[in-house]
Amino acid sequence: MRMDLTVQQLRVVLAVHDAGSFTAAAEVLVQAQSSLSRTVLEVERRLGVALFERTTRRLEPTAEGREFVAIARSTVAAFDANLRHFAGFLDGQRGRVRVATLPSLAAILLPSIVSAYQRDHPGVRLSIEDALAAEVLERVRAGEVDLAVTVVSGEPVDDLDVTPVAADRFCCVFPPGHPFEAAAEVTWTELAAEAFIAFDRTTSIRRHLDRAFAEASTRPRNAVEARNISAVAGLVAAGLGVSAVPGLVLPLMTFAGVRHRPLGDPRMERRIAVVRVPHRPLAPAATAFREAITQASKYGIPLPAETNWL
Repeated sequence: MRMDLTVQQLRVVLAVHDAGSFTAAAEVLVQAQSSLSRTVLEVERRLGVALFERTTRRLEPTAEGREFVAIARSTVAAFDANLRHFAGFLDGQRGRVRVATLPSLAAILLPSIVSAYQRDHPGVRLSIEDALAAEVLERVRAGEVDLAVTVVSGEPVDDLDVTPVAADRFCCVFPPGHPFEAAAEVTWTELAAEAFIAFDRTTSIRRHLDRAFAEASTRPRNAVEARNISAVAGLVAAGLGVSAVPGLVLPLMTFAGVRHRPLGDPRMERRIAVVRVPHRPLAPAATAFREAITQASKYGIPLPAETNWL
């Protein structure tokens, strides 16, 4: 007994069963009655059983026919559901998108974009995975994520497709009442004269700060080092020193009540970009998310102080 039946053959059997005759089924399917009859006979031949009792007035399913019709109905329904799911995948409405990013970008830059994306793509499973800058790029290269949203200023990313989307300026942060509060802008030389709360060397912020101080031909007096943004904010608020952070980090420090002023001479900015492996095709849902980020400026998605869309 050969069981390799086609979905179209199952549809014909179901149509004949539901219509109760070949004539009525032929009208529903807009096919010749003889063609439907041959299809049902071929199915019965392959199964080795009769599915219908032929009478002059109506087809009646046999016991085997009723059992087979139930199986055929379930199979066709599952097949159609899977095709609808695949159609949704093709138009970006189904699937999974994994994005690696820095913690500050996950908390400040992406939420509004993710919210808008999920309204338009409710069937897509979106995963935002935060990590340190080096880990973010390695996850993209290894294919563990579809995209990265990360800082690329000065990063060796020649093997990746990089689309800049935003930039944020570095600012000095200090406790309320500090003399910097009276200034419109603070220089890196002035900043270096203060006790400085430094970021850990594993952070992307630290690399930017080291480069800025070097360009200004000065070095800070590191009083304390910390890795966590909230820790730096707390230490600054306690009056143990001042620090410097990019604009997208400022909202994460508001809990501590610190103040800020932009840093100049030299003006230092980070570039935030969407990064992907150029030779690795993106699924439609991932392509749609990439477009949601790169087109965010057109839709007026707000950014915090000292930050702008490119």
